[in-house]
Amino acid sequence: MREVDRLTTERFAVPSLLLMQAAADASAREIAAHFSHDLRGKTFQILCGRGNNGGDGAALARALLTAGARVDVVLFGRTEESKGDARVNFDIVRRLAGFDAGSDHRPPPLSFAECADVAAWEALASARHGYDVIVDALFGTGLTRPLEGVFAKVVAHLGLLRGARNHAGHAAPLFVSLDLPSGLNADSAAPTGPAVRADLTVTYTAPKPANVLPPASHMGGRLVVADIGSPPALVEAAQSKLFLAEASDARAWLEATRYAPDSYKNTHGHALVVAGSRGMTGAAVLCAGAAMSAGAGLVTLAAPESAVPAAAARLMPEVMTAALNETDAGSISADASAQLMRLTERATVVAVGPGLTHDSHSTRRFVREAVERRTTPVVVDADGLNALAPWPAELKGTPEAPVVLTPHAGEMLRLLGASDSAALKERTHVVAGFAAAHGLYVVLKGTRALIAAPDGRVFVNPTGNAGLGTAGSGDTLTGVITGFLAQEFAGGGRDALAASVAAVYVSGLAGDFAARQLGMRTMVASDVRKYLGAAVRALDPEGEMP
Repeated sequence: MREVDRLTTERFAVPSLLLMQAAADASAREIAAHFSHDLRGKTFQILCGRGNNGGDGAALARALLTAGARVDVVLFGRTEESKGDARVNFDIVRRLAGFDAGSDHRPPPLSFAECADVAAWEALASARHGYDVIVDALFGTGLTRPLEGVFAKVVAHLGLLRGARNHAGHAAPLFVSLDLPSGLNADSAAPTGPAVRADLTVTYTAPKPANVLPPASHMGGRLVVADIGSPPALVEAAQSKLFLAEASDARAWLEATRYAPDSYKNTHGHALVVAGSRGMTGAAVLCAGAAMSAGAGLVTLAAPESAVPAAAARLMPEVMTAALNETDAGSISADASAQLMRLTERATVVAVGPGLTHDSHSTRRFVREAVERRTTPVVVDADGLNALAPWPAELKGTPEAPVVLTPHAGEMLRLLGASDSAALKERTHVVAGFAAAHGLYVVLKGTRALIAAPDGRVFVNPTGNAGLGTAGSGDTLTGVITGFLAQEFAGGGRDALAASVAAVYVSGLAGDFAARQLGMRTMVASDVRKYLGAAVRALDPEGEMP
């Protein structure tokens, strides 16, 4: 992002001071929107570091002053210690503050204080001010080590204010961070130490990893990405491999795969779900039902012979069933490989794993052969993953028959052959490396699911909520991915990444709709399937109309 800012100035002659002002104006607009666009009489405290993030804060003070707010600016350090555009804005604010000192009956509309040490801050903090908004403009993208000294004291103070606000049930103060909450390393998902917890974060041009990757992202509250004038071509040309999935990504895929007037079940793809075992049919039912509701034209659930009656009793009537040879324990036997190959001849995509069990050597061999001998895209989940863990180096995907893995964190560790959760500390790097090394697509489930491609790109999914952390949600997601892949490949496409990104986004959005109607606590996995239609219509209403 620093490179984008630099090139905006060098190649397009946009003064860096203008970019700083644009950032301030964008932040002021977002804050004003919170107050129905009326800031008259609202009180602000803006806490500024000496760098460019503090300069953004000083520029914001001017914008808020113009809108009729009363603003107290605190600079941690001396104006003379700052430089560049930040120094320019601090000088302006200091002069403006000296122009109108207020009176005994009227506080000044703008004040400016330099805070050199902990003692000076404690004196400022002890004064009882009932601010409507406190703005964190201490540190931006340059911080790489934990906060200490006066800045650690500031973060602790803000934490106390937030706790008191929440305990009293008040709405004020609103905590706003500029670019990212101070205390976070912009490039890391893991907080390096104490950090500001904001209600609103306004970041500029594009999100940074800490804005979107948990647990760091939990510190930012609502995230707004503000355009401050950097040409989109510079952002597109950046060498980033990390992306935030957006509604436009899911919408583009839905539009590309819209039902045509003469389309029918075969043009929407046939999803074959290989899942379930005796006594464990719930996961298979959820997966197959989700594939059907996601738009696949045909869905067949292939399960061990003794599990088929129990599964059929709970399946949607539109889903077909097929019985496979089984072991004595009621899981799919390696003897069923030939049966699977015959079923695959009529399938567009195969999903294997939910509720399969993996304790039997025979079942593990069946899963291995299902992936090795595939002639279609294959989605591997749950016990299918466990049956192949650690992932065999020789099992690689191809563009014609891609392999999509959908592990949760524990399954991902087993695929890596690791036992310590620290191996997933930097999830984006891990899944990117794994996908590239094996030529696979990896959907790592959890808070902010990640979708990794064989070329090393990783997409962070922003939809979904804590209510999805319930039994069967992973099976449902696998079904949606399978259903989307069936439509993609039946329609002549080969973009497994676009279909997977759209599937994860839509599934999470359906979960959000379910939570709004039912509450996170009481929603269950089958509710996600029920709200898939609402999610699709919200993204592409025109395409869903007959």
